[in-house]
Amino acid sequence: MLSARYTQKRQGVRAGGQAAVEFVLTFLAILFLIFWTFELIMLLYSYNVFADAAKEGVRYAIVHGAGNSASSGPASGTANDCTTNVAAVQNVVKAYAKTSFHDISGMTVTVCYLDGTNQSPNRVRVTASYPYIPYIRLGWAPPTIQAAAEGRIVY
Repeated sequence: MLSARYTQKRQGVRAGGQAAVEFVLTFLAILFLIFWTFELIMLLYSYNVFADAAKEGVRYAIVHGAGNSASSGPASGTANDCTTNVAAVQNVVKAYAKTSFHDISGMTVTVCYLDGTNQSPNRVRVTASYPYIPYIRLGWAPPTIQAAAEGRIVY
């Protein structure tokens, strides 16, 4: 009889230690899941910010075509001109992205006039590329966010 009580008491002690270990492991797993979810949400937020910045650049470019006194883009050129007179559009994109409190020093903005000129109704494409900087290092290589927008010059 004494040995049965002793055995029950001994099993209770083991179960108590097991519960503590299970609690710690579960707590760590849930904590990791929370941090990973937060990081994923911030990645999606960053993508949305840079996609909206690219759209803002397209909005600026489509109303600052050849018919505007402060025009941006090439007045004449070849197809896919991505270098001529695009600084104003790039500045608009960077200014928009800066309002989201991101470090935009690594951001690359490419503005291409797909049909060669800034005449209406030619197309303009703005691409924003940003190496994502994670808030919490979780052991995975951070991706490069790439967002693009395209529109037709109207003015």
